[in-house]
Amino acid sequence: MASFCEEKRLRGELLTLGQFALVSYIPDPLARFLDDLRIELTPDCKPHAHVTILPPRPLAGDLKEAVGQITRDTKGMSPFRVRLGTIEVFDKSHVVYLGIAEGVTELREFYNALNRGALGYKEPFTYHPHITIAQNICAEEAAPLAAVASERWEKYRGPRDFTVSSLSFVQHVAPSIWTDVAAVSLGVEVPGVEVPVAP
Repeated sequence: MASFCEEKRLRGELLTLGQFALVSYIPDPLARFLDDLRIELTPDCKPHAHVTILPPRPLAGDLKEAVGQITRDTKGMSPFRVRLGTIEVFDKSHVVYLGIAEGVTELREFYNALNRGALGYKEPFTYHPHITIAQNICAEEAAPLAAVASERWEKYRGPRDFTVSSLSFVQHVAPSIWTDVAAVSLGVEVPGVEVPVAP
């Protein structure tokens, strides 16, 4: 018989099935460290380290419209740096996460610009930029998992920052499986037509 915590994990996984999110993937070696840490804390997860711009949501419009909106609304937005802070725990959801020390303002700007139209959604929680370390866990699991995560993070000697230079629109297609639907690069200039200068 499944334990209460196992049932909570399953319910958490099924909650967003079929929904979409907008993320920016974190590069190695930081991503490798974060993925290994997530697997250590919650072995059943299939991580791909990222920072979330738009949390999971059903689409208010169709997929083509949503992708078009992302492309239009991010035009002219520049890449920016994100620096990670310390291990923390959300009180209500008991999610263990890495706080963000720099880049919060930019992440909120992206969220506010994109959370409308085909992508509009009223979140169950206020948008709080972070990097998830362990989720769908019971209240009593949060503190010990956060303690392990803090110890690992303190010993980590690699980079603690990264650049958000591209966004990936992803869909939750199966438990623990998110697939890329579309990608958008930031700060890419559309080439113009070169006008020859008369001698």
